[in-house]
Amino acid sequence: MVVDDARNRLERRLGELGGRGRVAVAFSAGVDSTLLLEMARRVLGEGVLAVTAASPFVPSQDVREAEAFCEARGIEHLILAFDPFSVEGLADNPKDRCYWCKRAIMGGLVEAARERGCAVFADGTNADDVSGNAYRPGIRALEELGFASPLAEAGLTKADVRALARELDLEVWDKPAAACLATRFPYGATLTPEGLQRVADAERILREEGFTQVRVRVEGDLARIELLPEEFGLLLADDRAAEVDRRLRALGFARVTLDLAGFASGSWDASLGDNPARGA
Repeated sequence: MVVDDARNRLERRLGELGGRGRVAVAFSAGVDSTLLLEMARRVLGEGVLAVTAASPFVPSQDVREAEAFCEARGIEHLILAFDPFSVEGLADNPKDRCYWCKRAIMGGLVEAARERGCAVFADGTNADDVSGNAYRPGIRALEELGFASPLAEAGLTKADVRALARELDLEVWDKPAAACLATRFPYGATLTPEGLQRVADAERILREEGFTQVRVRVEGDLARIELLPEEFGLLLADDRAAEVDRRLRALGFARVTLDLAGFASGSWDASLGDNPARGA
């Protein structure tokens, strides 16, 4: 079976990494890092440490979910507080923001994990993340810091990850893709803790209203909602659009709109023109 083959490849890769020393896994509670951590736990036992960054760029719910997952499985878990506004220029949201942010966060992870006896550092990058022309400058930071990406190295695509997570009964197997909250703002727009929290609250409201894959892109005082096209009808049913509009305006948005193109990962990257190489 395809799932068994993916599992065997990942187990072999984790075994190889474990042979080099204790492994620290960057754990965000998304499906990729959850599968990686669970498989590392099964293969390496106490030879694994989970490390989660708590930051204004990350919804607090994700940190709570990461903590609950590790506690339920007896995985040693370290939560690192990270202030992105302490990184010079990051609040200006430059086009290479992801590189500098990832470099700072993962650099802190490496330092903290080494103090706890870890010699290997791994993240949940999958094979789809390193293929194609998607703009992912954060991957360059991981490479420079010496991170291993066992999912990608074992050839596991996002579909493989979800299939194996489902096989292992991980509740997150169908969890919608997430991304740093800073991605909701156009490059060059000033990032603030208040603005990031407003976006987190707006997306929480949309999930409470029954939508699955959501993004709230911010353009000045306008909230541009991205939903799956098949869920447009849900927005128009039972006065839900009026309720969403009311709740988002209560957060401070002056206008609320629906993007008729639907959800698209990395929407703001279109402003970069032809997709640059991931190392640019």
